[in-house]
Order: sequence, then structure tokens, then C-alpha cells
Amino acid sequence: MSEIPFTSTSPQRMAARRRAPLSPPVRRRSRAPRVLAFVLIALGALALTDAAVTLVWQEPFTALYAKFRQDHLSGALHAMERAAPTPVERRALASLPDERARVAFLAAHLEHHARDGDAVGRIVIPRIGASYVIVKGTGTEELESGPGIYRETSFPGVAGTTAIAGHRTTYLAPFRHIDSLRPGNRILLNMPYAHFTYTVIGQEAVAPTDVSAAVDPVGYSRLVLSACTPLFSAAKRLLVFARLTRTVPIGAARLVPGGGAVRPIETRLAPAHPRHASRHGPLSPQMLKTLDPNVPSSLI
Repeated sequence: MSEIPFTSTSPQRMAARRRAPLSPPVRRRSRAPRVLAFVLIALGALALTDAAVTLVWQEPFTALYAKFRQDHLSGALHAMERAAPTPVERRALASLPDERARVAFLAAHLEHHARDGDAVGRIVIPRIGASYVIVKGTGTEELESGPGIYRETSFPGVAGTTAIAGHRTTYLAPFRHIDSLRPGNRILLNMPYAHFTYTVIGQEAVAPTDVSAAVDPVGYSRLVLSACTPLFSAAKRLLVFARLTRTVPIGAARLVPGGGAVRPIETRLAPAHPRHASRHGPLSPQMLKTLDPNVPSSLI
């Protein structure tokens, strides 16, 4: 009988065999750096794409957020426009003699009761194809939703300056192209109580600290658009100045005592010297005239 050799296994060899099944995880770990590299490359490509889109159009991720906010605000604005005046408002409006007074009352009422970030109207700028719901306030959160009215200024319909700020590269970039506005271009502010038409008279770049350039009264009703300039920089503020030229009462402002017809309030602007296009040489005050000769002229 031949002997069957008996081979003993050393403890070291047995330990090596037990470790053998662990080799696949070692191979998986070796792929981890490659996966990480692919992820970093993809993130880098996404960042470059985002930068390129922002350069030629606007920042896409904040635009999606602002689009959602604009849709929500648009619904809130429509509801406000359809709402009937309260009994108290009806009595107050019935006691007011003309369109100008009713528009001013409703403007002051909305300005007083609206909260920061609430939808209060819509700005339409035909030359640059802009149409956005505007909100009350110009804080960081408010401007993420859309253009906002400076708290230091009045709502349209109240005599004085209405100043509106907006982004140029982020959050839908509503004011990206306001630098292309020229004298004679129209800017429309559609409020729940009246539609206002402003005519551009000029623009100016000022220091960010020069708030007075945007909010100071100038002796007539005007609109000032404000945004950072140049693009991708906050070095200065670009201000676009526009003069109120037409007011059309709507909604509750049309509740004329005795059922009379409501007429638009018009302003006829005389040609201005170029130096009058800025705040440094304001145009001489013009009287607003209604198309109804029975309604007295008023300065608003």
C-alpha cells in the first residue's frame, strides 16, 4: 500500500486563504478615485455651462426659482384685481370728486396694507420684451421674486417718484437690458387700480451709495428703474428715468359718483434738451390734463 502523504497546512497559509475572498473589495476601492474624477469632471462641466448660459442669457438655476415665484405672484395679483372694494372703500371712493383722487386713494391704501414681498402690480417694457409681476420692497428675498418698489418711494398714483429695482443676471434677470432704453420708449405699470404709462427721458450711472438719485422728488411724477452696472458687477447703479404721461383708472377707481364716464388722464411732454434727461436738470413741471373738460387738471 502506497503511502498517502499527509501535508500539514501552516497557520500562515490558512490565514492567507481566509484573506483571499477580500480581494474583490480591494479592486472596488481601486475604482473609487476614477469615479470621483468623473464626478468632478461632470461638476466642472456643469459649472462651465452655467457660467456660459449666465454670460449670454441669465443664471438658469435662480431663474427656475424666480419663475416659480412669478407664477405664484401672478395668481395673487389676478385675485387682487378681481376683488371688489370693501364697503368702507366704496364709501370713501364715493366721496372723492375725480379720477385722480380715487386713484391716489387706492394707491395709498395698497401701499399701506401690502406686506414686503406681496404682488402689487406688473411692469411691462415693450422695447426689451419684459413683463414681470412687481412686489413691494427691495430686500434680498423680495428681489429674488421679481422687481421691487423702493420703500422710500410712492406707489404709482401718489404724487412723486416711484423707484423700482431689479436684477440683471440672476432671478430671471428682469432688468438685464434696461441699458438699451432710449428717450421716448414706453414703460407700463399695470396696478390693480390704474394703468400707468411712463415715457423714458434718459438714464444715468451713479454710485451705489447715491440713493437720493433714485428716490428724491423732482416736481413731477416719475418712474426710476434701478439695476447694477456693468453686467456681472455692482460697481455702480444704472438709473433709467421716465415721466408719467398717461393714467387710465380701472377697477374700483372707475366708480364715478352719478355713473359718469371715466376718462384717461394725459400729459403732453414738450421736447427736452439732452441735459434735462437726468436728475440734474429736471423738466419743467407739466399739468396733467384729462380728456374730459369737465374734470379739473391736476398735478400728480
